Amino acid sequence: MAKDETQGFRLIGTRPDRPDGLDKVTGRARYGADISAPGMLHAAVVRSPHAHARIVKIDASKALALPGVKAVITRADLPTGLTGEDWNLQENTLAGEKALYDGHAVAAVAATTKLIAQDAAKLVEVTYEVLPHVTDVDAAMAAGAPVIRAGTADHSVPEGMHPNVVKYIDFGHGDVEAGFAAADLVRAQSYKTEATHQGYIEPHACMAQMGSDDRGEMWVCTQGHWYIRRMSAAVLGVDASKLRVTPSEIGGGFGGKTTIFMEPLALALSKKAGGRPVKLVMSRSEVLRATGPTASASMDVKLGMKKDGTLTAAKVMFRMQGGPYIGSSPVGEALSCALACYDVPNVMHEGYEVLANRPKAAAYRAPGSPMAAFAVESLLDEMCRELGLDPLKVRLKNAAREGTKSSYGPTYNRIGLVESLEATMAHKNLLAPLGPNQGRGVASGFWFNHGGETSVSLAIGEDGTVTVSVGTPDIGGSRASIALMTGECLGIPYEKVRVNVVETGALGVNEPTHGSRATFASGLAAVEAARQAMAEMCRRAAAEWDIDPEAVEWRDGAAHPAGPNAGKFPPMSIAEIGAKMGGSGGPISGHHEVTAGGFGASFGVHVVDVEVDPETGRTTVLRYLVVQDAGRAIHPAYVEGQYQGGAAQGIGWALNEEYVYGADGRLQNTVFLDYRIPVASDLPMIDTVIVEVPNPGHPYGVRGVGETGITPPLPALANAIHAATGARLRSLPMSPPKVLAAIKAKAGG
Repeated sequence: MAKDETQGFRLIGTRPDRPDGLDKVTGRARYGADISAPGMLHAAVVRSPHAHARIVKIDASKALALPGVKAVITRADLPTGLTGEDWNLQENTLAGEKALYDGHAVAAVAATTKLIAQDAAKLVEVTYEVLPHVTDVDAAMAAGAPVIRAGTADHSVPEGMHPNVVKYIDFGHGDVEAGFAAADLVRAQSYKTEATHQGYIEPHACMAQMGSDDRGEMWVCTQGHWYIRRMSAAVLGVDASKLRVTPSEIGGGFGGKTTIFMEPLALALSKKAGGRPVKLVMSRSEVLRATGPTASASMDVKLGMKKDGTLTAAKVMFRMQGGPYIGSSPVGEALSCALACYDVPNVMHEGYEVLANRPKAAAYRAPGSPMAAFAVESLLDEMCRELGLDPLKVRLKNAAREGTKSSYGPTYNRIGLVESLEATMAHKNLLAPLGPNQGRGVASGFWFNHGGETSVSLAIGEDGTVTVSVGTPDIGGSRASIALMTGECLGIPYEKVRVNVVETGALGVNEPTHGSRATFASGLAAVEAARQAMAEMCRRAAAEWDIDPEAVEWRDGAAHPAGPNAGKFPPMSIAEIGAKMGGSGGPISGHHEVTAGGFGASFGVHVVDVEVDPETGRTTVLRYLVVQDAGRAIHPAYVEGQYQGGAAQGIGWALNEEYVYGADGRLQNTVFLDYRIPVASDLPMIDTVIVEVPNPGHPYGVRGVGETGITPPLPALANAIHAATGARLRSLPMSPPKVLAAIKAKAGG
């Protein structure tokens, strides 16, 4: 935990119960699949069993003849003429000429019961012409690879590249070759990571209703309902203002619920079925086959280092696929994150986006950064060991700090990487003894964080309570954090503030809860709205006291005369002002909208100890430490939870999780029995240290904390396994068979 968590604040740094906790533990909270309406129909989706196939014909006559079936839609029911990302979204929602991956939706059915809808989906006859496919990113770039979508490459791609290469990025600074020439040690290696899924507990769910006038409503489990509205409207060719979207509670998202996959289908089915509400809930198999996992990546890294550990130059080349659509892979973010932790005078980044017959990738906690860290932090560790240097001291020697020109361009303001490294080096976990077949690994990680479009309203109640309306769904305790900041600003108890996540008709546009932005941006806007309300309450008090508004100040939840010359009036509390506001000028509120800047970059350091069974290759995580700068921990328990959750997901990614495709291009592990996410018995207690280097861009110093935590686990575990076995694994996941094979190869057997 952070030292002196409250640091002079009344509420910030405390750990009250979350306001939505009782609803969630009693089952009262309503998630996406809990929503229902009179006359509601149920939907099912017909999905391609092929990785790549031309859709020759769709015959829905047998399905439509089944009693209870009310509508069937295909791509012919959607508008034409879309371009760019709108076309990508439409094509991914419902295939047009070709199915582009196993699980790609080709038709949808609505019926009076879920079972009838599922039976009807099986009766939809689709004639396919199976085409060659490719799922591996390197294979997709090779000469002779099947062309997935010809002519989609943008102007950036160098001549002579395979048509599956659709985007090229390069940037850097300094003289890389001179930097390598100045190094005492230069090393280069290649690394690969497989796609993984966010693994949220709640599958995608939506209930939608749309009439013949194109006016509709949606109830969706989502991280961003304004995005759902805009994307769904684009796919269906209607005005966004005709849709109203209400978010449900959300059973996990981690970036995977910031976009659409099937929501427009429910609207289109509803319209075709005469305006009856339609509910569509994905199965786990559908989630894994047809919603956005991460990209898979193939990466080359080259580093130059002096004997004392000073980095002189770095070059990275990344190849990433995000499915069959341009712009879906996070290669740009990965390149920017790769070297962001370090002050390297000479850097070069190159990246290729590649099409493959896989689902359209979506965000997953710091998209691109974990893969980049796996490559860079692994090679950095190798070089430290080759030179006999302490890997933590080398990271500290090269650490980015305030005033450093970042590898991706901007100059850093106040950041907390140095403080995080120093706190790590002082932690007791580094003194724990290691036994046979045990090893310790360290790694650093980075994420930019984000501000974005934000709109918040605040209203004073007649009893002095405060209601804050926000547009960022709560996926990690943001209701509590925003209530703490609002209460801190107004000087009232936490229990007097209620934070509501409202629908799209209630506020201006809000970006999703993504980019580690909700507590930062919505909190900033809530504080500004509270300040507006405070100023108005001071004016109301001044009018009653018949003094100038400038002679009134707000503190401790009440208006006070500002000094002896203002008169001797007793403080007027927020409850007193609220009770009188009907006769003193009407309702009192505050509102703030902003495209929030000032977000602070986030850095963290992880240390992991493992034991590797030399006979099976199984890796057991013995202890785990997360140290990360939060800027200011508004609710430390939720900050710690974000740190621990990122580490847990990173452990799964590093050791077990992967998309396994067969030779036919079909996903082999479509349920959690086969797609192996960590369970409680796989994890130790995860220790956390909250470092607080306040972000000057936020009134209370907040930095987002949700994403950085998944970045260091991948290389930290690779480094620990190497320390335990002497074997270096450069591809993920580091599953027992792969670890065992590496141990045997190291031993010459």
